[in-house]
Amino acid sequence: MIAQLLFAVCVAAGAGLFARRVAFIRKNILMGQDVDRFDRPADRWKVMARVALGQGKMVARPVAGIMHILIYVGFVVINIELLEIVIDGLFGTHRAFAGLGGLYDVLIGTFEVLAALVLLACVVFFVRRNGMALARFKSPEMGGWPTLDANLILIAEVVLMFAFLSMNAADSIAQVRGLDHYIVAGSFPISQFLVPLYEGMTDAGVVAVERGMWWFHILGILTFLVYVTYSKHFHILLAFPNTYYSDLTAQGAMDNMAAVKKEVDLMMDPNADPFAAPAPDADAAPVKFGAKDAPDLSWKQLMEAYTCTECGRCTSECPANQTGKLLSPRKIMMDTRDRIEEIGEQRDANGGTWEGDGKTLLGSYITEEELWACTSCQACVQACPVNISPMGIVLDMRRSLIMEDSKSPESITSMFNNIENNGAPWAFPAASRGDWTQES
Repeated sequence: MIAQLLFAVCVAAGAGLFARRVAFIRKNILMGQDVDRFDRPADRWKVMARVALGQGKMVARPVAGIMHILIYVGFVVINIELLEIVIDGLFGTHRAFAGLGGLYDVLIGTFEVLAALVLLACVVFFVRRNGMALARFKSPEMGGWPTLDANLILIAEVVLMFAFLSMNAADSIAQVRGLDHYIVAGSFPISQFLVPLYEGMTDAGVVAVERGMWWFHILGILTFLVYVTYSKHFHILLAFPNTYYSDLTAQGAMDNMAAVKKEVDLMMDPNADPFAAPAPDADAAPVKFGAKDAPDLSWKQLMEAYTCTECGRCTSECPANQTGKLLSPRKIMMDTRDRIEEIGEQRDANGGTWEGDGKTLLGSYITEEELWACTSCQACVQACPVNISPMGIVLDMRRSLIMEDSKSPESITSMFNNIENNGAPWAFPAASRGDWTQES
């Protein structure tokens, strides 16, 4: 009974910490501006099924894609056993689903094979990330915590899979010895190779290994559940809503700013009074053009920041980055997440309101040089395995620079002046536009 109570306390504590962190992230995301992503539900379900569930964009790079699918499938399927562990922990049973008979043997055997494949894939990823000179893992933004975070997860998964297999190996020994409480059930195609590590132990030693690994496995999963909400691996959960709320408009299409569109509509309406002005609304927030700080972005863009896998595919495909420019689309997403996290902590410390701290995402985190390096080619959007658009954030911050701060590179400023004076981006009058046709 004491063990069951302790188990219940551990599960409740893990679930509570997880729920608290998720609530914090949800509040951060909802600080963003409203955007309509609730149309065409059938198409959205298809995108989510193809990209998030089916890992459709991962296999663009076959080696990493296949390894990731192994970890993904293995992690999901193996954790089906978590239901049995929870039942056993709460009710004091052992292998509660053993009554399934032959099907149970197939399930346990499948879990073991997948555990071995997950372990192998994690080792391969660890070697690729730390032992090979892959440029996308060596970018400046990957120094310190991002690299440590990725390695911690890989090591944790290796340890958890080893604990799972060791638990089964000790369990199979206990079954053969006919120890009390250990019913004969399950198939152990992989853990049988670990049996020599434990078969020389006494009965008490075998039980200690089995129980110890059982507790280690469940406590490890609960710890992982909480830790993942602080990690880039939160994409395990957020990939599904993020892909569901993907932008379904034609690739390259840009949204209009409502305030600007309203002015243009008035200009084009022959019946509109150009001198009429709406009554000022004292309670209305001042109109902002573009995004200067994280809350100026949409809730979807903030969700994307939390969904970023930090895989670096976007940065490795970015032509600006390839030619030595400062821009890294991955850094844009990481900076956005870091900034909204900072704002969220200040908001909660201030009783639920945020009044500014003298810093902004644009300037304090992301430089103008990074923004103007973007070619708007959407290579980063195409490469992202979970449909994130760093380019969207770049464009919104560019809008802020131009329309709020009147700042742009000289070449763009010249183009604006030419459009204003000549009605075209070129520095010659409208009457001379066709002169090139007369040249021999």
